Amino acid sequence: MSKTFSKADVASHNKGDSLWIIVDDDVYDLTKFQDDHPGGKKILARVAGKDASKQFWKYHNESILKKYQPSLRIGSLDSKPKPEPKPEPKLEAKPSATLAAPVPAKAPAPVQSTPQEEAEALEQYGSQIPFADPSWYQNYHSAYYNETHAALRAEVREWVESEIEPFVTEWDEKKEVPREIFLEAGRRGYLAGLLGVHYPVEYTKNTVKSVPPEKWDLFHEMIITDELSRVGSGGFVWNMIGGFGIGGPPLIKFGKKALKDRILPGILTGEKRICLAITEPDAGSDVANLTCEAKLSEDGKHYIVNGEKKWITNGIWADYFTTAVRTGGEGMNGVSLLLIERDMGGVSTRRMDCQGVWSSGTTYITFEDVKVPVENLLGKENQGFKGIFRSTPNFRHVPQANSP
Repeated sequence: MSKTFSKADVASHNKGDSLWIIVDDDVYDLTKFQDDHPGGKKILARVAGKDASKQFWKYHNESILKKYQPSLRIGSLDSKPKPEPKPEPKLEAKPSATLAAPVPAKAPAPVQSTPQEEAEALEQYGSQIPFADPSWYQNYHSAYYNETHAALRAEVREWVESEIEPFVTEWDEKKEVPREIFLEAGRRGYLAGLLGVHYPVEYTKNTVKSVPPEKWDLFHEMIITDELSRVGSGGFVWNMIGGFGIGGPPLIKFGKKALKDRILPGILTGEKRICLAITEPDAGSDVANLTCEAKLSEDGKHYIVNGEKKWITNGIWADYFTTAVRTGGEGMNGVSLLLIERDMGGVSTRRMDCQGVWSSGTTYITFEDVKVPVENLLGKENQGFKGIFRSTPNFRHVPQANSP
């Protein structure tokens, strides 16, 4: 017969030499398991003697529970409800119903079109197969695209068709795009044009050959994304701009000048990589309730960061992590943005192989007592929620361009 324990019994086993936890009203003895725990001892120490159900399901699925339950479960809480017997299903007679014949809807009256003056369209370009290229490539007039956009389109397509498309399947299988491709995007000035701002000439000498920096706009950014997406590999597109395109904008828009002067030149050339670390095991769309915490040190010079992030694109290669952390109370008004640097120590990353996007570098990140200088705060403390949503809307075109 299974043993039963009170919550007070479990609470008394809250040290490393006797560590019990509760998961779904069952009691587990993890004393000898601490050294084998993939997430380390510290995470277990936080929940020692407590109900860890919420934390457990943040990081694990049911298969993990089934795997370790036979060896680690020692009993249940005395308050655990007993399972109720399942009632036998009752057969219910289905009432007969007479269905009325559907009444055909009246066709809407035709809308009379008014003649409009047609403006001159750009020269026809690309494939003539329907939907093989965007409609503005096919002699349709657009109020948003001009000759600079057409020139950029031709420049990027030539590079993609000759240097990327023939090899992209091989890269997907290897789960990584050659670093030289990312560096070439930096040399061509494409990376500097993907930040949702005016072309940042103050941080890079590499500009786009076909477009003067002063004429750069968000539609040029859209074209780069669209042309890269023609290779038909979501993993490749996310590798190139998935982390950069959302991790970089908060830095350039909200970072202090000294921080931008130090970090931006390296990521715009492609020598360094950046990503956005927001999503957590139980806080994806629910950003306001993230739990990765950053506590101010006693001397007020550093934030001490502890927590986990999940599904982070490009995190496996990133040198910098634009990270959403909790510096205040509950909800959106307690969230801040920090630029965490890998070489600060306490940052560990492991790859997540996600179906269809192997080469994207999707990552699980653990921050453990990372000391981050207060100068790495992006924007104001406890106002990071605003920074996140002011920096990422320009990136919404990526899924659009990457969809079939």
